[in-house]
Amino acid sequence: MERSSAFQLASSLVLAEYCAALNVWVVRVLYNILFWVGFVVTLPRYFWRMRRRGNWQKDFGQRFARYDAKFKQAITNRHTFWMHAVSVGEVNICTQLISVLEPRVPNLKFVVSTTTSTGMGELQSKLPNHISKIYYPIDHRGWVRRALNIIHPEAIVLVEAEIWPNFLWRAFDMRIPLFLVNARLSERSYRGYRRLAFLFRPIFRSFTGVGVQNESDAARLRELGCRPEAIHIVGNLKFDAAKLNERRLLDVPAMFEQLGVKPGTPILVAGSTHAGEEAILAEQLLRLREKFPELFLVLVPRHFERCKDVGRELTACGIKFVFRSELTESNRFRSGELECLLVNTTGELRYFYEHATVIFVGKSLTAEGGQNPIEPGALGKAMVFGPNMQNFLDVVRAFLAQDGAVQVPDAAGLEKALIQLLSDPNRREQLGRNALRVVRENLGAIDRTVDMIVKHLEGGELYVTPKRG
Repeated sequence: MERSSAFQLASSLVLAEYCAALNVWVVRVLYNILFWVGFVVTLPRYFWRMRRRGNWQKDFGQRFARYDAKFKQAITNRHTFWMHAVSVGEVNICTQLISVLEPRVPNLKFVVSTTTSTGMGELQSKLPNHISKIYYPIDHRGWVRRALNIIHPEAIVLVEAEIWPNFLWRAFDMRIPLFLVNARLSERSYRGYRRLAFLFRPIFRSFTGVGVQNESDAARLRELGCRPEAIHIVGNLKFDAAKLNERRLLDVPAMFEQLGVKPGTPILVAGSTHAGEEAILAEQLLRLREKFPELFLVLVPRHFERCKDVGRELTACGIKFVFRSELTESNRFRSGELECLLVNTTGELRYFYEHATVIFVGKSLTAEGGQNPIEPGALGKAMVFGPNMQNFLDVVRAFLAQDGAVQVPDAAGLEKALIQLLSDPNRREQLGRNALRVVRENLGAIDRTVDMIVKHLEGGELYVTPKRG
């Protein structure tokens, strides 16, 4: 009887294991079928977007895991550590992480990937030559397999939620430790992952370590499948990434002089704007200049490839502007000749923020999600944003709770707030001082994240060095 029960139990376990394996196989096959369908359907738009952004031909083969001899030689016989930063915002975090992590793991060769050409430009300008920079492979099973077989990293770190199943499945099958850092989930992403739990739950469970910003994100990730012991609440890495202590690459005062903007002129910087917001700001600029005749607008669309369309909107409103890319040493303007600089280059927003009188944080009026308000706060600047800051809810709450920012309900509220701030230097100074205090109180997430990663790497053959201090 006991032998029969034991046999039945063993049979049940084998059957359960077989069913689980079959389920995994079915899910992976289904995903790859749907991936090919989606890839073919979206291919024209994919190439169109890349062409609009420009510089897409260079190293294009890397997206299919085709690497040149120079890259292969750089990683030959080296223990590699792969970090992935989707685009510009994640690159800023990635560079800060590397500066703290690299001394702790001196025997690792860092490879950093990105998805966009703008992200690659940031990597090239901010990271030293000994760190290899590549494009992230498209999530086709054969391409990610080739990429991981060539690089064969000791560990992989994904900055924020960049979940591509084939890449993560292959890494897990190769027993490569996976880390997700500065993880945050918007309501939309959370609903999507829950809806496709059969696909994503095993993926989330495979992470070795997950650094989250707060308990709310931790709870969501536990529900999505992350193991509780893998989750660490470390804070928001963007506070540390916004310290802005690197070498200045742009002389903004000299540029303003070239534009005919006098010292002391009030500057409104609208950063990372989205469709619809530029037209609103253009119309408001004309009315604001009736009260503040010298007010100058620096307009920085989130996607620089939209700048031609934005230029047409400014022209339709009668705004006198110049594109940032058109400025040369011999191209100078008289005082009052221009009202706006339209920035159609990348990676320069923070330098304009430094010289702003007031800052408007984009993607908060006409689109959902919002853009990063931490950089203006780290500079001690008075900032305003609209009602749609869903991607930065906890950050926004911190700034508002300590009177470090102004949130407005709509375009009319924005114009009213701008008038108040441009009229009151004491109020601007108060807002900036409070915002800077919020940033300082939230520093340290980079160190806590690095400690989480190093703790999991200790005990291997990576020669982890002790933390200094």
